[in-house]
Amino acid sequence: MIEWLEDWYLNNCDGDWEHSYGIKIGTLDNPGWTISFDLNGTILEDINFSTIDIERSDNDWIYCKVEENIFKAAGGPKNLKEMLSIFKDWLNNNL
Repeated sequence: MIEWLEDWYLNNCDGDWEHSYGIKIGTLDNPGWTISFDLNGTILEDINFSTIDIERSDNDWIYCKVEENIFKAAGGPKNLKEMLSIFKDWLNNNL
């Protein structure tokens, strides 16, 4: 998954995109993860995404949406890979 993420980032770097946009991965204090992918200038710009809201337990949950051309995801402390997989699957379904 890390190699795929590196490739996605590099494929979108065109001399301009990386100066204004990118990927952010952070943590939450409840605990959990956040991810944001800037979609401007990418193949996913303006592509519809259906919000995902999964609640399995206090530590096993995911919420993903696209807002203002940014894919935003948050999830539990063990859901980082699943969050990235949701983005990757959405991308692959729109190639």
